Amino acid sequence: MAKIKILVAEDDLHIRTGLVDILESEGYDVIEAADGAAAISAFDEHKPDLLLLDVMMPGKSGYDVCQQVRSADKTTPIIMLTAKGEEIDKVVGLKLGADDYVTKPFGIHELLARVEAVLRRCVGREAKVPVEQEQSLLFGPFKVNPKTYTLSGPHGDVSISKRELKLLQLFAGHPGEVLDRDTLLNQVWGVEYGGTTRTLDQHIAMLRKKVEIDPAQPQLIITVHGIGYRFNGASA
Repeated sequence: MAKIKILVAEDDLHIRTGLVDILESEGYDVIEAADGAAAISAFDEHKPDLLLLDVMMPGKSGYDVCQQVRSADKTTPIIMLTAKGEEIDKVVGLKLGADDYVTKPFGIHELLARVEAVLRRCVGREAKVPVEQEQSLLFGPFKVNPKTYTLSGPHGDVSISKRELKLLQLFAGHPGEVLDRDTLLNQVWGVEYGGTTRTLDQHIAMLRKKVEIDPAQPQLIITVHGIGYRFNGASA
């Protein structure tokens, strides 16, 4: 299955690099553009499935790019990235045809949740999720809702990313079993993933902060040294 392509147009190299790393770690194919003119060229060449447009770019602004894209394409989703918090700036982007906006500084989970939500709303932009993966499941004392990407537990609801959801589903489907790192990477990131196991370990560390009473002494997601991880619980 072809990867979903996302065009990131951001003139700040540090922010752009961070966005590319985050999105690629989630399995997306990312195209970069450092200004508005480059974004238009990249859109015409690569036909991305989604655009992330910084509002304040040299030359053509994100608003300009949004307007030009919308004049030729009414359906490809667009998310605006803005450092401004004033309502008028958000309204302008939405009136020009943007589907959503994220205000800087933003958290990784907020950004990924908005990307996934916009993709789900756009017909044909994301493969259908198998019915069994849409069903809620239990992970220790937590209830996982795949439809809303939330984890409900003793301390309320917590948002989870697409990768975290897949990890929870995989662990819950194999309670008590040791899942090696290659299996986890292949199942969650895909067999073509070319990254390192460090990405997996980082996601496990973030997930433990959400499901463990003491992440430093995990009771649910257990490290099996030299092999991988084991879910010490039962699913429903």
